[in-house]
Amino acid sequence: MSYLVPSEFVTKMVDAGESKIFMSTRDTLIRAYMAGAILALAAVFAVSITVQTNSPIFGAILFPVGFCMLYLLGFDLLTGVFVLTPLAWLDKRAGVTLSGVLRNWGLVFLGNFLGALTVAVMMAIVFTYGFSVEPDAVGKKLAGIGEARTLGYAKYGVAGWFTIFIRGMLCNWMVSTGVVGAMISTSVSGKVIAMWMPIMLFFGMTFEHSVVNMFLFPSGLIMGGNFSIMDYFVWNEIPTVLGNLVGGLAFTGLTLYSTHVRTAPKRSFN
Repeated sequence: MSYLVPSEFVTKMVDAGESKIFMSTRDTLIRAYMAGAILALAAVFAVSITVQTNSPIFGAILFPVGFCMLYLLGFDLLTGVFVLTPLAWLDKRAGVTLSGVLRNWGLVFLGNFLGALTVAVMMAIVFTYGFSVEPDAVGKKLAGIGEARTLGYAKYGVAGWFTIFIRGMLCNWMVSTGVVGAMISTSVSGKVIAMWMPIMLFFGMTFEHSVVNMFLFPSGLIMGGNFSIMDYFVWNEIPTVLGNLVGGLAFTGLTLYSTHVRTAPKRSFN
């Protein structure tokens, strides 16, 4: 598996965050667009398998194929840059500023959204034969997911919003662990195994992932879901993004950085 020790791969995390901040606008958008598109296609794949087998666990087991593909190709998800780029700022890398971090987040959000939206439109055409018939079983399932995970939270008010936030935190705890998994090995098989496990867990637990939702909810609206664009943003995307940010940084980025880069002094027994 060619395993790297934590002190080595955490340094790679900081290096990766620095490189993403200085990446050109064009390259950042292209990589984010393709990441959003591939992850959206993986979400379609997982939902299709769930409908065919009537067993969500099979969708969860196979969904990570998209995540592994996009990271092996060097593309970027918002959930990943939420964790990596702040580490370069905390490490006081030359030229890294908070505005540079925020710029990267904004560009990656835009690219991910456009990529996911592209796949949502393309799959809507597939599910409806060019909008000439009613959506098939997978299309109807997507519409139901959109309603359940917007209006289903809205009926609980603030408690529902907070629940989405927590599910977003838990999601990016696992997803960012998958991002780190791509760095803990120098072999393709090692990277895939390390990425697969936490991604399968997050999808199987139906935690809230901001980029997956960039596909699920526009797709649900196109398929006739009974919720609005405002419902999507207020009762899912906004709290999910915030939860993803806090969860990824708190449970993965800062913990690894603080104990493997900024280690505390060793205890003295003198």
